[in-house]
Amino acid sequence: MTDQITISYEGDHILALSNGAKNYPFIVTLWTKVRNACVKHKCFDVLGIAETTVPIETGDALKIADVFGDLGIDAKFRIAWVEINPEAYRIAYFAESVLANKGFPGGRVFLDVAEAREWLLGASVS
Repeated sequence: MTDQITISYEGDHILALSNGAKNYPFIVTLWTKVRNACVKHKCFDVLGIAETTVPIETGDALKIADVFGDLGIDAKFRIAWVEINPEAYRIAYFAESVLANKGFPGGRVFLDVAEAREWLLGASVS
């Protein structure tokens, strides 16, 4: 199925799965759900795995720092984001740079789930 968001608490991190076309309203919805799950479970380590069919626009990527600010997503959050689609990875990596430049150093974008999980949780993943 496409254009879906699934958020779950995995005991030591929040797992955010998303797929389909991405746009600004989708991004706001996604991060609102992630933030709500983090607050509910008092867990601020997030592993996101996205299979994006249509990446967000560059202008929308520039707004992600504002979305994070509005939602209170701050330095206590650690976010490892995996983008399966290489074309969408480029824009996700750009968004990572925007966030870092705006003072949010707690996130990284990956192409590989095992590498992202290891970075986030600090444990060797087989």
